[in-house]
Amino acid sequence: MDTPLHLIFLLFLLASSAALALVSANFYNDFDITWGNDRAKILDNGQQLQLTLDRFSGCGIQSKQEYLFAKIDMQIKLVPGNSTGTVTTFYLSSQGPKHDEIDFEFLGNLSGDPYILHTNVFAQGLGNREQQFYLWFNPTLDFHTYSVLWTPNQIIFSVDGSPIRVFKNRETELGKVDSNYHYPKSQAMGVYSSLWNADDWATRGGLVKTDWTKAPFVASFRNFNAAATATSSFDAAAAEEEALESNQEQRLQWVRKNYMIYDYCGDTKRFPQGPPPECK
Repeated sequence: MDTPLHLIFLLFLLASSAALALVSANFYNDFDITWGNDRAKILDNGQQLQLTLDRFSGCGIQSKQEYLFAKIDMQIKLVPGNSTGTVTTFYLSSQGPKHDEIDFEFLGNLSGDPYILHTNVFAQGLGNREQQFYLWFNPTLDFHTYSVLWTPNQIIFSVDGSPIRVFKNRETELGKVDSNYHYPKSQAMGVYSSLWNADDWATRGGLVKTDWTKAPFVASFRNFNAAATATSSFDAAAAEEEALESNQEQRLQWVRKNYMIYDYCGDTKRFPQGPPPECK
């Protein structure tokens, strides 16, 4: 008897850090170091990765494989202490001027101030769908799991198994009223991580600069996991089955009520004529 689609979906969504440890990836096999030379180091026989930023350069990696719809997880321990001006990233992206992209970006801050988790979705080269969050824990003390579940129907951003953002495919509905609305659905994407200096904008709009006396800055990664999901087109019935369970929906709303600090849909200065159609 076939397993119902919604059960498969829940298995992906509820994957925990403990489960990920059993499917430990090998960074030697799964990634290439693409820039920054020896500032990116693969350790423990491929089980861990360290990215380093100094005053001369940051560094980055790119997966050897691309994915068209997948559940992607990475455990990350962010730069501790005064991380002002630094940006640690974990994201999916295709290539070219009309690329698709799904972003986690962690914006550093002064010691004692919280990191800002910046999320965004690009489709056909168009982004500007930012939502930002504080985290409900100190992300520099231990590893935490950051996940993207990307299906033809929706994108779910999760932290330690708790959904923080759901971006739905409304292309059939909204494509007729907004030619700029697209959903990432046809371009395979690689997985990227990087650590770099962005003190012209990352912390308080660039008012606080990177303190290079604290360099080198180091972020650590482990337990990368990638599992392909469906490769079909949008399906209304499947989308209904993929809806969050009530406890997951409650957790999503709790995070958004208590920890979301920016939502492009509510930015009236940016959109004086009203928010984009997908916000309504």
